[in-house]
Amino acid sequence: MEIKNEKFYLVRSDVLPESMQKTIEVKELLERGKAKSIYEAVKMADLSRSAFYKYKDAVFPFQAMVKEQIITLFFHLEDRTGTLSKLLHIVANAGCNILTIHQTIPLQGKANVTLSLDISRINEEMDKLLHQLRQLEFIERVDLLSSGA
Repeated sequence: MEIKNEKFYLVRSDVLPESMQKTIEVKELLERGKAKSIYEAVKMADLSRSAFYKYKDAVFPFQAMVKEQIITLFFHLEDRTGTLSKLLHIVANAGCNILTIHQTIPLQGKANVTLSLDISRINEEMDKLLHQLRQLEFIERVDLLSSGA
């Protein structure tokens, strides 16, 4: 399993590539209900769908990150007894409040779990927590899906 060492930066919008700026625009169109689908939103913003999917999980408006300290994490993990319990224990020990849990029915020994977390009282850096979660033998993948409200 490849280990990603994610780092986060605060960057002024005028130095972002146009495709990243438009990705944020697409997300805002969808959030505000100005567009009913990703297809419609990318058309309105004059952005390719592939560019949107490339950046959608990596670019967030600063105010969304500060206003609400809620993140959504996606996990692809092995279906073994106690795996979800171990995962939740680590997240809770990091000071995160678990808001929602969604787990798919396991297929071929694998399951997907999505957690929404309040990280306002997190007691370690997010990249360190993600690294720790990726080190668990039963977790095949961890993705940050969203942050903000």
